[in-house]
Amino acid sequence: MDINGKLYKTFLDRKQQYELQHGEIAEKKQHSKGKLTARERIELLFDPDTFEEIDAYSITSKTGSEFGKVVDAFGDGVIIGHGKISGRLAFTYSQDFTVMGGSLGSVHAKKISKIQDMALKMGAPMIGIIDSGGARIQEGVASLAGYAGIFHRNVKSSGVIPQLSVIMGPAAGGAVYSPSLTDFVFMTNKTSYMFVTGPNVVKEVLNEDVTSEDLGGAQVHMKKSGIAQFVYEDEENTFFGVKKLLSYIPSNNLENPPIVDCCDKNDKEEPKLRDIVPDDANKPYDVKEVINLIVDKGTFFEIAENFAQNIVVGFARLRGKTLGIIANQPKVLAGCLDIDSSVKGARFIRFCDSFNIPLLTLEDVPGFLPGMDQEHNGIIRHGAKLLYAYSDATVPKITVILRKSYGGAYCVMNSKNLGGDFNFAWPTAEIAVMGPEGAVSILYKNELANSKDPDKLKKELAVKYREEIANPYVADEKGYIDEVIDPAITRKKLIIAFEALENKHLNVPSRKHGNIPL
Repeated sequence: MDINGKLYKTFLDRKQQYELQHGEIAEKKQHSKGKLTARERIELLFDPDTFEEIDAYSITSKTGSEFGKVVDAFGDGVIIGHGKISGRLAFTYSQDFTVMGGSLGSVHAKKISKIQDMALKMGAPMIGIIDSGGARIQEGVASLAGYAGIFHRNVKSSGVIPQLSVIMGPAAGGAVYSPSLTDFVFMTNKTSYMFVTGPNVVKEVLNEDVTSEDLGGAQVHMKKSGIAQFVYEDEENTFFGVKKLLSYIPSNNLENPPIVDCCDKNDKEEPKLRDIVPDDANKPYDVKEVINLIVDKGTFFEIAENFAQNIVVGFARLRGKTLGIIANQPKVLAGCLDIDSSVKGARFIRFCDSFNIPLLTLEDVPGFLPGMDQEHNGIIRHGAKLLYAYSDATVPKITVILRKSYGGAYCVMNSKNLGGDFNFAWPTAEIAVMGPEGAVSILYKNELANSKDPDKLKKELAVKYREEIANPYVADEKGYIDEVIDPAITRKKLIIAFEALENKHLNVPSRKHGNIPL
């Protein structure tokens, strides 16, 4: 065999060894846990035959110490590369739990940092597929330094390219901080977990018995912590969700969101909108019905559906163009703003503003949730985050007041003086410092105290207050809203208004950055 033949045989031997590493044994290890392999996940995410792997044959760093076990394996427990998702370039890393539990060592970290740098340079989404026990203990400080480098790149890329984290197994210790720095987190029910310290450490330090599921399972992060915006029942549907989300957003901050051929060209009247808001101002309704009657049919894609349900956020399309929607939900806590909903709304607004996605606000809010718990846990500071996010956003911003718009919450929810571009109201809108009942209780305190029938008097005064103060026509006449509109033509009004705002440009003061009340 000549020299070229020997070299080619070496090439083929390495390739065969690599394929065996990702072969049947690895598949059985993962499948037995109800999980897919790192490579199978990549195949689900990317268009067929478009993924190009980088640094497949990287070798695990030798620590120079006999402490701890190091496995010789190509790739050091992570696959990195790029490909096309629905025809658009994207970058990924996919951790391989079959190699040292997907733990992060120095080579592993350098590979992730390398693909992060490439994604930023090329202006394409970065998708991290995480299945890791955390820092590789036997590499000591080198693994910690590797995490720090990844976090640093997460921050550098923030607001420049979309960053998505897909939790496909454990994400423990340092592994949780990169996802928390990215824009959206996906989890799979029953097989993915996130926690700073695992159940064993909790048992050792606090003597508390807790399962991985109860400590940091998908349901915990979907409903309680709000860290995971999306949870699916299996890995296949999780990646379907990732691809659906990417279809709404641009590849980077210099592009506009993708426009799709609009299958819903209807902008005629929608009479159902006239009947959604009940005659009784204290009766709830589902704001999602309003959303679905306004946007292109079947395009509303809700985010963080099970967290802070008193506010609804998500993407939708209007004549094929992406919108970010923020809506108070009267079905939950009467639509009041509280700590969680304020943070949820603010985070979503900041993402949309970073990536040139216009904002539509549907408002029905009686105010901020009262109570000692909210006050002591910082509703003032957290509510200010929502205010800051709206005021700081420079994308087109439109508000439609559906019903209640009281007090500080009126100001916060993209009011005209906070920078709203177009502010509309339905005839059912109530705009005032506070609700009629509360207002007359203060304004007519003495009269009510001396009345023979205070309840009857209070009702009469409340009706008068609504007619003279808490109605949209007062705000309309003073210029605080642009128009009181027929609910049935809301879609048509929004199409026209967003078209008028397509070339919106603001000159903002030169500064390094503002100081959002974190």
